[in-house]
Amino acid sequence: MLSQLKPPFRAEHIGSLLRPKALLDLRAKFARREIDQAALTAAEDQAIKDALALQERVGLKFATDGEFRRRSYHSFFYRQLGDISIDTVGGADAQGGTPGKRATQPVAMIRSRVRWTKPINVADFEFIRAHTKLIPKITIPGPCALHFRGGDAAVLAGAYKDLDQFWDDTVDAFGRELKALADAGCRYVQIDETAFAKFGDPEVQAQLKGRGDDWSALIDKYVAVTNRILKSAPTGMQIGMHLCRGNRGGQWHAEGSYDSVAERLFNVLNIPFYFLEYDSPRAGTFTPLRLVPRQKTVVLGLVSTKTPAMESKAELKKRVEEATRFVDLGCLAVSPQCGFASVDTGNPITPEVQEQKLRLVVELARDIWGEA
Repeated sequence: MLSQLKPPFRAEHIGSLLRPKALLDLRAKFARREIDQAALTAAEDQAIKDALALQERVGLKFATDGEFRRRSYHSFFYRQLGDISIDTVGGADAQGGTPGKRATQPVAMIRSRVRWTKPINVADFEFIRAHTKLIPKITIPGPCALHFRGGDAAVLAGAYKDLDQFWDDTVDAFGRELKALADAGCRYVQIDETAFAKFGDPEVQAQLKGRGDDWSALIDKYVAVTNRILKSAPTGMQIGMHLCRGNRGGQWHAEGSYDSVAERLFNVLNIPFYFLEYDSPRAGTFTPLRLVPRQKTVVLGLVSTKTPAMESKAELKKRVEEATRFVDLGCLAVSPQCGFASVDTGNPITPEVQEQKLRLVVELARDIWGEA
């Protein structure tokens, strides 16, 4: 059974929120050197305070900063670890496209070793803690995302001569960041993993094979690497994993069920709770959830951030009931399927719809479990 006092909570959201247009306009001015860093930071501070107020207003027990200081949920983090780009298409930063369509899978460029030199998200955590009574949640990208987007070829293109050294550096960097967060008082971290949910897509499998990777062997490698990080994670830190099939401006990168990865994902990966996308038929059925151990929790991502259409609470309740055929109700929670703005330009919905969807998740949780 979930605790009312520690994560995950019955009502969750994944992390990113729509950036206010005024903030995006100021960021564009900053890029043109029309305003200085102090002016941009002041605008970010106020926008984050407003985002924290939104999360309090809808009844959530935790809060993120909406990822308002980042262009994307993962590019900012990896760029702090070296001369690294994880989000490129044709050598340039990936952009949004036509909502509802499959997007081109971005590619990583690794031009230096992975090195942690200073805390990356501690200041974000401290700002959240200082401006809300809610429990701060910090989101970080998955440790295997860089390799998934580039493969051995990207790792060995110049920065490394040895794959084991790359993985050792990655484990060290993530371990240091988790320790820095824990030392600052952070107790809730979500790892956003872009690989595991994509392994069930035949097109992704073919792409991996085309670059010389055995997709099934990659699952084993990624589980092992993630477990190394979790083994040394600070005691008392609640760490969950969000699985994503792509979420850029309403687009997606993969489709397919969790079947191909479920046994290893739920029983070999040492993550205590999962945020799973289940907002569309592209995610498959709830059947793989039969493999979830009793001591683990699944947050069902039933509400879509990709479309402005509002879900029916009655239909969502039926979907939760369907999931209980495979997982005890006490081990379930609910959320949107992904962030509202994995990149700063956001998904094709309005702030008003975003608030309605967050409120719907809270109301759904209260109706089912009596608490959010």
